Amino acid sequence: MRSICVFCGSNPGNDAVYAAGARAMGAEIAKRGLTLVYGGGAVGLMGIVANAALDAGGEVHGVIPKALREKEIGHIGLTRLEVVDTMHTRKARMAELSDGFIAMPGGIGTFEELFEIWTWGQLGIHAKPLALLNVAGFYDPLAVFLDRTTEEGFLKPNHRAMVMTDTEPATLLDRMQAYVPAATYKWIEKEQA
Repeated sequence: MRSICVFCGSNPGNDAVYAAGARAMGAEIAKRGLTLVYGGGAVGLMGIVANAALDAGGEVHGVIPKALREKEIGHIGLTRLEVVDTMHTRKARMAELSDGFIAMPGGIGTFEELFEIWTWGQLGIHAKPLALLNVAGFYDPLAVFLDRTTEEGFLKPNHRAMVMTDTEPATLLDRMQAYVPAATYKWIEKEQA
């Protein structure tokens, strides 16, 4: 892995633990000589993770749509800030630039990015690792829901296992580095026929 994409909130959250998690994640990415790829904003956890990587001497590549450049306050201190036309182009470009993906705490934009990149992996569009940095148990309720989705037959166990979860940036990146994608057919009913 040479680059890691981080999906996270444009808000900092209500607890300082989220900012601490973002600082730790950005610093660990830089410490390993990886490039941080993210949404290009200077606010919320987005700005915190970018600043932490920059402060640790890392390279940071932001990708932001024109329409959000003012709202998310496009970060002007990055190694590179790429301004694109649409959200779709932003996500595709971030995926293209990245060798793995981490979702940190965030809102519906973060969830949308997480689920889209997971879907692309499930469909075989990419074979890159995907992980959740589970700061302060933020993703615990989602894990329960995903386990239920698997139990009810809407998600294959192999596809559920595609999303690694950890509370520590270093351990999470180690697990991502060792990731081996499972080659599994997506459509459950075809295998049962």
